[in-house]
Order: sequence, then structure tokens, then C-alpha cells
Amino acid sequence: MAEKLLEVRQVTKHFGGFRALSDVSLHVNEHERLGLIGPNGSGKTTLINCISGSLRNESGTILFSGTEIGAMPTYQRARLGIARSFQIPKPFVSMTLLENLCIPLEYATHLKSGDGGVATEAMEILDQIGLADRADARPADLTQIDMRKLELARAIAAKPRLLISDETMAGLSAAEVDGILDILFKLNEQGITIIMIEHIMRAVMSFSERIVVLDAGEKIAEGTPDEIVNDKAVERAYLGE
Repeated sequence: MAEKLLEVRQVTKHFGGFRALSDVSLHVNEHERLGLIGPNGSGKTTLINCISGSLRNESGTILFSGTEIGAMPTYQRARLGIARSFQIPKPFVSMTLLENLCIPLEYATHLKSGDGGVATEAMEILDQIGLADRADARPADLTQIDMRKLELARAIAAKPRLLISDETMAGLSAAEVDGILDILFKLNEQGITIIMIEHIMRAVMSFSERIVVLDAGEKIAEGTPDEIVNDKAVERAYLGE
């Protein structure tokens, strides 16, 4: 039986009188590829913000590798092995790509900035995602696809056990989507558990081993890609009655 890396149990979150999440429960197994989908406003981003620590849920429990993390600040969750990429990349614009990776690497490995091992490891990550030849470039010089790759690289540099990929492929061409998928598959093969939040259904269906669907802050379906495609509740959520 697969070991559960992340468990979300009956998590609820309000914004004033608006209930963004209502008793949401899900789990992610070690090394699994989980898709998290739902219409706009369904609660996907709120949920991952509660998991990563950007938001605090009012009720429910979040366990990571058996440890309750609901009260932990974001940096402690990162130290445990939770990293995320953001839909809108926000790199350090005054730094080179290499320097952008050295910061999370130093944080994750507790190495001093003078240690050459950090720069070497940063170059290995840039090579892995296809940006090694841009190591000395600055974010302003990058294309949209390269910015998305840099955002993933910064998350990888935190050495996560769980990577949350939030809308990494939004606005990309079909070929660029395939390039990002290839990177994510390789990361998963290296042992990183991945949650993919994405509106590009082709990408979600081809990548995910299991999919969870949210609508109006509630979990309405869970299953394999084939099961989700044929689920009437999911069809109603996206297309209406």
C-alpha cells in the first residue's frame, strides 16, 4: 500500500462571509502525480495556499509525512519539503538566473554563499531544465516559456519532497506545454511527488495518475483521468446542466 505524503482532512477556509473551502479532504501518496482541477473560483489556489502556508485554514487538519503542519509558517513547511511554483513568476529581477537559484539552494542546504557547491548545484538544475546557457542572463531577458522554467527551477532548488505546480503552462503553445510536461515527468521519476493545478486538460490528463476536482469550495470528484472524464458531476461543474 502506498505511503501517504500529504493528508488534508476536512479543511475549511472563509474570507469574511464567503466560504472558499468547505470540509475538503484529499491525500497525495509518496511519488504520486496528482492533478487538482476545477472551474475558476473553485478553491484550488486557496487550498494550495493553505497547504504551503500562505493562508491558514480555520478548521481541519493538514498532515505532511505524518506531521501536523497547519500552524507552521511557510518557511518551516519549505524546510520539511513543500515547494510551489507560482502562476505569475516573481524572480529576483536584479539577479542572474544562477544567483536566483543559489538563494533557495543556500536556504535548503544551509550552505554558506561562499561555498562553490551551491553554484555547481545551481548550474546542474539550470542544465536539467534547459537554461544552462542563460545562467548569466537576467529575468528581464527571458521569454515567457523560459520564465516558467526559471520558476520551476527555483522551486526545485528548495529540494522538495512535494512540488506544487500552479498553472505553470498557462498561455504556452502546445510544444511549450510538452516541454514543461517533460520536465515534470523527469522530476517525478527522480522521486518528487507532484500536485499539478492546471486548466489545460490535455496536460492534466496525460500527467496525472489521479485527479481531484473542486467546485465552489467542495470536492466533487476523485479518480483516474478516465473516471473523471466520464463523471457527471464534473461535466455539470464545467458545462452546466
